[in-house]
Amino acid sequence: MELQKTEELIEKYLEGNTSLAEERVLKNFFSSGNVPLHLAKYQSLFGYYKVAKNETAKEFILPKKENNYIKWFGVAASLVFVSLIVFMFLQNNTPKQENLDTFESPEEAFVETHKALQLVANNINSGLENASYIEEYEKTKKIIFK
Repeated sequence: MELQKTEELIEKYLEGNTSLAEERVLKNFFSSGNVPLHLAKYQSLFGYYKVAKNETAKEFILPKKENNYIKWFGVAASLVFVSLIVFMFLQNNTPKQENLDTFESPEEAFVETHKALQLVANNINSGLENASYIEEYEKTKKIIFK
């Protein structure tokens, strides 16, 4: 009768439905040494608690902290390097104070302004010529994808 009860407790244990008292009964049963052969495979599972109870933790020694001057030297060098790059970047990107009013007479300024506006107009016109291809593309697309 006790063997059948033990087998039921094992099934209940494997399903995760045992109480602490029932698990204690199983632990005592498997640590008694009088275990049938067909239940011997579970003996190592419940025998672990007995072995684990006798184990002691080894003393853990923390390694000595050494002053890592090399590490701090690397950090300092990288900070200097980054600072140098930022400084050089800012030096090259500062706007230079140029005298923008360089024309002696208003006529010269008008001629230069006219040249600049003519350049802009030419670029806009060449862009509009290329836009005519878009209209052809739209017509073709409407024919293909009706």
